[in-house]
Formats: sequence, structure tokens, C-alpha cells
Amino acid sequence: MAIPQTETRFDAAAYLLWEEAQAERHEYVAGEVFAMVGVRQSHNVATLNLATALRQALKGGPCRVFVEAVKARVEAANCFFYPDVLVTCDPRDRLTPDYVSHPLLVAEVLSESTAAFDRGGKFAAYRKLDSLQDYVLIDLAAQRIEVFRRDAENHWVLHDYGPGETVELASLALQLPLEQILEDTAEEGAPQSTESAPR
Repeated sequence: MAIPQTETRFDAAAYLLWEEAQAERHEYVAGEVFAMVGVRQSHNVATLNLATALRQALKGGPCRVFVEAVKARVEAANCFFYPDVLVTCDPRDRLTPDYVSHPLLVAEVLSESTAAFDRGGKFAAYRKLDSLQDYVLIDLAAQRIEVFRRDAENHWVLHDYGPGETVELASLALQLPLEQILEDTAEEGAPQSTESAPR
């Protein structure tokens, strides 16, 4: 996903009304609206891999898993994003059909055009969500997964996972093999790591 250019300016309420009528998706950042771009096949596969694993693990409980087309609202930063995957277990989110305001976990699949924003401005906005406990970045080029986890002192601690390792999603008490999330995401001609890089 990317935010390539400004389309127009709105307040949040006007954005929600306008977005309903659009054929394409747009993210909203402090009054500015940005068009989303298409993604590579590997991006979509990784998104579905993670969402499928989470849905299977969480079905029957209070948590809901959403993929790509459901907005996350960060009211404190005046933003609406479309995360690749998000999980909410908060009953308040069932009252707002257009967006989720209390996600427990958010995951983004990195691309060359979005990596800097996903790691920088977007993460800074997401950190304003009191509910958020895990911020997951899936790096397809490196075949690695980074999980930023909020600790008891409200600090965000990086947990970096490579080939052969198990990704811990502490907010959901889940552990998933990295290979399960990255299955079938290697692209033709892309060099793939065969061992874990030094941390």
C-alpha cells in the first residue's frame, strides 16, 4: 500500500462520506486524502497468510480479523488508515461499521514505496492508540518480520524474527511460524536468505 499524492482536503466526517462513494481506497491524514496504489502479488499473499492464520486461531472468540478494506481510525492523530491486517477484540468497534478505533494488533506488509512511512509517520500515529499492543511489519524483501510490542512501561520494544523462527504475537497469546506467514511470497529472481541474519 502507498500514499502517492494528495487528492483533496476534508474534515474527518466529510472524508467518511466522500470515501463511501469512491471506487478506489484513500487514506486520510490530518485533513489530506491520499489515493492508495495497487500491490504486488506477494504482498497480497502475505496479507492473506497472516489473516487466515489469525482468523483460524481466533474464531469462536470475541476478536475479529480484518484485511485491507477496513479502516483504522486514530482519532488522536486525526487519521484513517487501511492496515493490511488488523485485529480488534473490543466490543465498541462493533458499533462503528465504517472503521475500527480500538485495534489490538495492526500489521503492514512493507514495500519500497511505503516502508519509510510505515516505520515512521504511520507508526507514530498508531502509537497514539491506547489499545494497540502489537505493530507487525512484514518485510518480504528480507523475508523477516518485525513485531513492535508495547511493554508494561508503555515502551515499544522491537522483536525481530527470521527464517526458522516463531513469531510471537503476545497481545493475542499466539505463536506462528514465520514460514507460515511468508509462505509463497518469494518472488522470481529475488535473493532469499537461508539463515537468520545477525541481530
